[in-house]
Amino acid sequence: MDDIIYDKLITGSQSRCDSGFGHALAKHLDKLGFTVFAGVLYLDGPGAEDLKTSGSNRLMVLQLDVTSSEQIVKSHAQVKCQLKNRGLWALVNNAGVLEFVADAELLPMTIYKRCMDVNFFGAVELTKMFLPLLHQAKGRLVTISSIAGTIPLQGYAAYGASKAALTMFSNVLRQELAMWGVKVAIIQPSGFKTGLFGTTCQWNNQHRQIMQQLSPDVKTAYGENYIIALKEQYGKWQANLQGELQPVLNDISIALRAKNPKSHYFPGTAAIFLPIIYYYLPSCLSDIIFYHLLRSGQGVPDGVKETG
Repeated sequence: MDDIIYDKLITGSQSRCDSGFGHALAKHLDKLGFTVFAGVLYLDGPGAEDLKTSGSNRLMVLQLDVTSSEQIVKSHAQVKCQLKNRGLWALVNNAGVLEFVADAELLPMTIYKRCMDVNFFGAVELTKMFLPLLHQAKGRLVTISSIAGTIPLQGYAAYGASKAALTMFSNVLRQELAMWGVKVAIIQPSGFKTGLFGTTCQWNNQHRQIMQQLSPDVKTAYGENYIIALKEQYGKWQANLQGELQPVLNDISIALRAKNPKSHYFPGTAAIFLPIIYYYLPSCLSDIIFYHLLRSGQGVPDGVKETG
């Protein structure tokens, strides 16, 4: 293989390559012999330090907050300098945040905007900046989206909407970039433990912020017990997540190395059976199934009890 195809820029999960898929992928590709540019949110954080100490001299850690235009421009300059006159074989868009899982009516606009800023606008701006280097290498763009961007899941309105926008953007790019020789693949994993859900402390903080921002009418309609129950679902969801990330890493590796990669990859059991439920069953039935999968034992808002 020509050296060009070894060059990859990766942005990571909630804290870029500090943790999650991005961190694991940077290590995985480094071991496979790729040159990796790993974007991290915290250059002196534990995740970045781990990459610096455990990685080879082919792994370069970059400061990269995808919501910062200044850092995107700077990272582009750093990568271009390292490449000299070569193109960039691949860009892996993997930065993402979830924030909090709750009914769409309860989520404050700050969460909607945060999800769109990181999950969609950041990926779009980063992609636009690096596309000329992908053109030069006739390389590929790999986007880590989510099954929540295709299947409507209760509680994931903000996250799902941002991932749906990202998925559509990537699908359009796949068509438009074909004439440049650039291939686009979308990875839509489900049910993996990556740190996307954050920590119990973060959820407690988000819960307090939500309670503070709710209007009196909405707070009364839902009731504090219902909203507390959302927070208490954290442990249940975490327990059901798959800790082994290798299926995702394998699909990303194939998308990066295959001569003709698939347009979509669906690692994770839920990524297979959820679309079957959604697309092949009547919506009245799939809605009930999704409700029991995601909201079992949670109860209903106070306002629903009063009118039931």
